[in-house]
Amino acid sequence: MTASSDRRTSWSDAAAHPYWLDTPDRPAARPALDGDLDTDLAVVGGGFTGLWTALMAKERDPARDVVLIEGGRIAGEATGRNGGFCSASLTHGEANGRERWPDEYDELHRLGIENLDEIAATIERYGIDCDFQRTGELAVATRPHELEDYDSSAPDFLDAQALREQVDSPTYLGGTWDRDGTAMLDPARLAWGLAAAAEAAGVRIVEGTPVTGLKAYGDRIALVTESGSVTARRVALATNAFPSLLKRLKFHTVPVYDYVLMTEPLSDEQLASIGWRNRQGLSDSGNQFHYYRITADNRILWGGYDAIYHFGRRILPEYEHRSKTYAALAANFFETFPQLTGLTFSHHWGGVIDTCTRFCAFFGTAHHGQVAYATGYTGLGVGASRFGANVMLDLLAGEETERTRLEMVRTKPLPFPPEPFAWIGIQITTWSLKRADRTGKRNLWLRLLDRLGLGFDS
Repeated sequence: MTASSDRRTSWSDAAAHPYWLDTPDRPAARPALDGDLDTDLAVVGGGFTGLWTALMAKERDPARDVVLIEGGRIAGEATGRNGGFCSASLTHGEANGRERWPDEYDELHRLGIENLDEIAATIERYGIDCDFQRTGELAVATRPHELEDYDSSAPDFLDAQALREQVDSPTYLGGTWDRDGTAMLDPARLAWGLAAAAEAAGVRIVEGTPVTGLKAYGDRIALVTESGSVTARRVALATNAFPSLLKRLKFHTVPVYDYVLMTEPLSDEQLASIGWRNRQGLSDSGNQFHYYRITADNRILWGGYDAIYHFGRRILPEYEHRSKTYAALAANFFETFPQLTGLTFSHHWGGVIDTCTRFCAFFGTAHHGQVAYATGYTGLGVGASRFGANVMLDLLAGEETERTRLEMVRTKPLPFPPEPFAWIGIQITTWSLKRADRTGKRNLWLRLLDRLGLGFDS
């Protein structure tokens, strides 16, 4: 058997379903909307942003009536399909934040750490069992030109030997360990716990109810569905990768597909061969980067590498699996951990996320402040979604807060162009990023995007 066929066998029999959702503990689906409702606040979307918004709305004002409307299942999309990295970063990393908001980055960093602290406190307060562990994250260089971007004199820098004492891979050349800025968790269980806490506080949740339209009637906003309508004084939109109910946001994000493999549980011998005693999350430093972590039952989640965009911003169920990407992920996994050759994968899956040209969330209002939105998280929304929920609640209340005063909150990214220019531009960018990973040099196209402050990422 060849190495390539052996790698194919490693994932070909895996369950084509997100590991986090593949459990008998998944709550039963709630009933769909049946008729018309009136409420103070309607939240559209049952992922992290929507769940945090609903729960914190009740925490701010227990008397406020709140309805959350989910088109599918709670945590059924990106919230239940991600790697479970809960990062303090609100800006998709320090470099992006310092480049775009140098004068307020320190404040953004502080707010991000406080946000992560508050997530931990919420999990403890409501007794949410989601395997929350604040282990930090290792960022690793696997190519010489990537290592050049690290400051070897920084206190968090680890050389190859020190890094391999943490997690043993022959590909590691050096990196950093951010010890406090990331927690590992089970994202689906966090979402289910937030939903349960919200319902206990009085939030009404309906599932299987796609919202097809939004109309303003004086001081009310009507949300239209096939099975009824919800009329609200205020509306929070938390649909992220899916088409916005606001036409003005049509071009501000594009949906891209990200893919993941999950191994079978490692034996004691396999686990000993790689170390990983501190159970940090990891990511490598390529433009086409991998993210990976170890789970409570000692599986390795291995994701990333490709970010696949489909012409016309299409989102379809058949895009949730891609054999070419699974094969590449498996090959890269065994290159990183050759001592695990023979290990098989139990699950593979994909999911759609949104990305915007500034790589992190943006915010705003519509209909005279009656509607707020937060979107564009670009794959780093597990933690930042709580911050986004707070921003929306501040905006809907008409309050000036330290959040709403931020330039990051008051400004928006440049939109992507319409088709066919979006597809052409993304294909050129993807090709250029692959080339930059091989050569360590950014071509003229990437340098132009850098100069304009534009990008495409996952």
